[in-house]
Amino acid sequence: MTHEETRSLAELHANALAEGGTLTVYAGGDIPNQQDYTADGFTQAFPDIEINMIVDYSKYHDVRIDRQLDEGRLVPDVTHLQTSFDFDRWKALGVLEAYKPAGFGKVHGIFKDPEGHWCAIGVFAFSYMHGPGGGPATPENLVDSEWKGQILSSHPGDDDATLFLYKTYADRYGWDWIKRLAGQDIAFHRGTNSPGEAADAGTKQIGLAGAETGGADTTTWVTPQGDHPFLAWGQRAAMFKSARHPAAARLYLNWLLTPEWQATGQHGWGVRTDVTPTGQGIWDIPNAHTRDFIDFMADRAAVERWRQTMVLCFGEVSGPPTPGWLGLSPTRHA
Repeated sequence: MTHEETRSLAELHANALAEGGTLTVYAGGDIPNQQDYTADGFTQAFPDIEINMIVDYSKYHDVRIDRQLDEGRLVPDVTHLQTSFDFDRWKALGVLEAYKPAGFGKVHGIFKDPEGHWCAIGVFAFSYMHGPGGGPATPENLVDSEWKGQILSSHPGDDDATLFLYKTYADRYGWDWIKRLAGQDIAFHRGTNSPGEAADAGTKQIGLAGAETGGADTTTWVTPQGDHPFLAWGQRAAMFKSARHPAAARLYLNWLLTPEWQATGQHGWGVRTDVTPTGQGIWDIPNAHTRDFIDFMADRAAVERWRQTMVLCFGEVSGPPTPGWLGLSPTRHA
């Protein structure tokens, strides 16, 4: 049985320094600097530990990790990704270290592997947002004529979280509604950062299928009420058995679960039951579909059918990947 970590951050820090003081993380994201707030927070806490934070779409990082594992030259010590199914698969393959950071017992059950092979370290949420001129009262109103030509969205054929959000809309409002949405002259961009950036900049009034950017104070990220859907999920993290810097990996995972860091969670939601800045855990909000997203992600054949259905409705994704092309074994982000 794996026991929860009892060593202090100071002790773990000393071990990481003795090991060499280096850490490499493969993190899911849309642009190279999207995880800078995490890397900067870690560096502020431990300035003598060098952290290499390499950001790419989760769907590329996972196959990159698989190839490295097959070739026996794994680069990351830790990864945290959107692709929840990968962590169950990697656990079954025996490549993840069973490790329970301090605070693991306070993490809600939906956000952790009971044996400690992975643990979510933050909550991300997708909905729609609008600029200061106002926006739809509910997601259902996205098809109202006044919003035609005013919407920018990430593409449901390019990102599984976007795809799931569109699926929940189809399930809730019906396929006739989806057809009406397809007639709204939506601008589709790659990268789930793009909706928030458009709303912040005022280039579009509505950003769809994106997380709050924290950019413009006048942009409103909408948490739908009642049975109107949105999406929130825990980004899972794990360290690998073959990690070259296991002590630094343990320090990083423990730091991510500290109450202080969890209190900075996306939209006020964290993964610990004792740290809920909004006063409500995301696990208590049924229209966030947190469990449903995990189940959806696990059925890859169904995901692919939904993806191609949405492509038939909205067209194919285009453009280069927003994080750039990193190759098979990046050690630093360009």
